[in-house]
Amino acid sequence: MTTTQHLALHTLREGHGLPVLLVHGFPLDHRMWEDVAAALPSGITVVAVDLPGLGESPLGGEPPSIEAAADAVVAAARAAGLERAVVVGMSMGGYVALAAAERHPGFVVALGLVDTKSTADDDTARANRLRIAAAVSESRTVDAVLGMPGALLGATSKIARRGLTARLEEWIRSQRPDGVAWAQRAMAARPDRTEVLARFAGPVSVVVGEEDTLTPVEAAEHLVAAARGATLVVVPAAGHMSAVEDAPAVANAIGDLWAVARD
Repeated sequence: MTTTQHLALHTLREGHGLPVLLVHGFPLDHRMWEDVAAALPSGITVVAVDLPGLGESPLGGEPPSIEAAADAVVAAARAAGLERAVVVGMSMGGYVALAAAERHPGFVVALGLVDTKSTADDDTARANRLRIAAAVSESRTVDAVLGMPGALLGATSKIARRGLTARLEEWIRSQRPDGVAWAQRAMAARPDRTEVLARFAGPVSVVVGEEDTLTPVEAAEHLVAAARGATLVVVPAAGHMSAVEDAPAVANAIGDLWAVARD
């Protein structure tokens, strides 16, 4: 693990050439990517970051924003000697990846957008995020988000992959309340970045679980329509956590993106 003043960067696979940088979703950390990293083709350097206040990363002193998270991710990667990468983000990680593409275009060679969207929250979603952030801050617990596995997992996984609920709950319980609140406030404040995706010149892969109800297939199709020649991968029998529910399928999509980006 490499640490900087702000973030922890974990090497999940040693390799060579163009690295893959994985950015996790909310309210999780780099561990959600371990199965994907193990399923990627050999020879690829795979690193995963913990976003501010989550996993092993300290919160730092920046006000909550996706822009601050993106800057910190790129700073951590560059501190570890990575100057360019295929950046893959899931959900909140996708918001961060798009912000990184906007703010650090020389760093982001290709974009992998997994169970995410480019649009901003509507008023109802924004208010709900701020409500949860306030509840977590006041209680100094993560109780307000412990029920999230029910929304994150697809209908098939709730029946056929019952162990995933406990796995996600364990990851969520290990997060710090201040990090969870910071992340919710950062996501609530994010702008629409559809135009950022439209201007991005590198290859783009969009991955979505067929049963994702949080960022459904329609949101993925919006990303594909906005991007230049993006590929769409719909993962059968998976929900918002397709990277955990069917890691090999997501790894195949990332591996294909990496192969295009390195050429």
